[in-house]
Amino acid sequence: MTVRKIVVWPDAALAEVAKPVTQFDDALRTLVADMFDTMYKARGIGLAATQIAVGQRVIVIDLDPRNDAEKDPEVKDELNAWGYKGPLAVINPELVSGDGDITWNEGCLSVPGITEDIKRREHVIVKAFDPTGKPYELDAHGLFAVCLQHEIDHLNGKMFVDYLSKLKRDVIKRKMVRLKSEETDDGVEAAQNL
Repeated sequence: MTVRKIVVWPDAALAEVAKPVTQFDDALRTLVADMFDTMYKARGIGLAATQIAVGQRVIVIDLDPRNDAEKDPEVKDELNAWGYKGPLAVINPELVSGDGDITWNEGCLSVPGITEDIKRREHVIVKAFDPTGKPYELDAHGLFAVCLQHEIDHLNGKMFVDYLSKLKRDVIKRKMVRLKSEETDDGVEAAQNL
């Protein structure tokens, strides 16, 4: 498939509210495959379509991109405790409920090189569809819940930096604007190559 360009905040595409997917077709499956390739290339664990400037409600997640669970029983147990069962495409996700609190040091492929502690729900229930249009439900805890909330925020035009103070957001925004001005000639963001 194709590795697509990840847009860097404050790109306008990241502020757009994504539209629901209505066609569960080959074009959607190609988009999902491209998103997985893009996420793996960028060494991420989640990616929303809006991060590649596609305004559709599509997310891909892989909390174990290096297959560490196969080699380490502790990693496998932790992933299982979170409710994570493997890489998945989440189409038209709807956050049904959430409870408990967790603070996680989050980063974002669209805000490269920046991490901040963000308070989220520790447990969430999400209804969604797979790329064939089959409905399913996710019962997620820990990092899995954090990742779902982070990516659903993207689909709603919200970034993790929106949870920060205006002062912190302004500092980060200046860094990202400077980074965008340092784009290489081939259009690849310099920081994404690290």
